[in-house]
Amino acid sequence: MAEMTWRKAIEIVKPYVVTIDTPSVSGTGFLCAYTESKLLCGIATAAHVVNKSHLWEEPIRIQHFISGKTKLLHQSDRVIYRDLKLDTAVILFATDKIPFPESTLKIHSEKKYLKEGNEIGWVGFPSVSPNNLCFFTGRISCWIDDSRTYLVDGVAINGVSGGPVFYITKEGIEVIGAVSAYLPNRVGATPGLAMISHVQQFQRVIKAIKDFDEAKKKEISSSELKQEKNINT
Repeated sequence: MAEMTWRKAIEIVKPYVVTIDTPSVSGTGFLCAYTESKLLCGIATAAHVVNKSHLWEEPIRIQHFISGKTKLLHQSDRVIYRDLKLDTAVILFATDKIPFPESTLKIHSEKKYLKEGNEIGWVGFPSVSPNNLCFFTGRISCWIDDSRTYLVDGVAINGVSGGPVFYITKEGIEVIGAVSAYLPNRVGATPGLAMISHVQQFQRVIKAIKDFDEAKKKEISSSELKQEKNINT
């Protein structure tokens, strides 16, 4: 099999990417989870993109990049899981109206991380060109275990926060995290480093909503069983 190029990798990622607009912040997100029934989906992003709207119960607009389809989520339409320390969040809502792919991208193990020197890429909607999905690339400079974040020799611009960060494997691509921040070098003219949050929280939410879906199934089955007993008696 021919080695995958970044160009091909970008095309694979595009159908999963969304813009996230709140009354005060714009960011990027991507499909990371489904319940087994596919009735609910989870959009991964950076916690700081949705935190204010979550606290103040403000509306959040999701726009699917490929189709242009949008969905306005009021507080009652969504559940937001946040990890403020890691600066990650997952927005859970009804899947209808947005034509996402049938399956999610492969997500890196929550127990592993990539070593320094690996080349990675990320996409998002920078404030300097908010209607265009832009691609960025760089190499991992270091892994900070305490905060579960990568520092990367690359650029992160306002609006790209929450965008998927991925690398090329022999099998395809794998998501390793989401864009969190840019740490500028305040001494001299040299550039700073991008900060990438690990997928740890995303993996935990994926497991949690699968368990939720299973629990709801059992709840329905139990209810049906009770109804059947009542009918028979």
